[in-house]
Amino acid sequence: QVQLVQSGGGLVQPGGSLRLSCVASGFTHPVYAIGWFRQVSGKEREEVSCYFTGDGETLYGDSVKGCCTISRDNAKNAVYLQMNSLTTKDTAVYYCAAGFLRCVSYYYSGYPYEYRSQGTQVTVSS
Repeated sequence: QVQLVQSGGGLVQPGGSLRLSCVASGFTHPVYAIGWFRQVSGKEREEVSCYFTGDGETLYGDSVKGCCTISRDNAKNAVYLQMNSLTTKDTAVYYCAAGFLRCVSYYYSGYPYEYRSQGTQVTVSS
């Protein structure tokens, strides 16, 4: 059974930084996409970043390009999202998500991820 255990999040001031972590377990195949999306109540999900373990394909949502970096620790089956220069527009619930398609399928074809974490609130406020 696939599980995604997420940590990080919380309250940060505008201009500050935050790092989210997600550890995956239960995958029987080493090739999958894993990343982050965020959602504000009443709005559609917004892609943040995605990493495909097969070839290192990495995608970023248009609204976070330049401020966020996704990284992968293969030994720990973990991915990290480093977010810098945060603004109030980054306030949302952030979810770690994973699936068996390439990142482009989730980003541009709208497929839902097969798995997701419980989510963590990120609030950017002074």
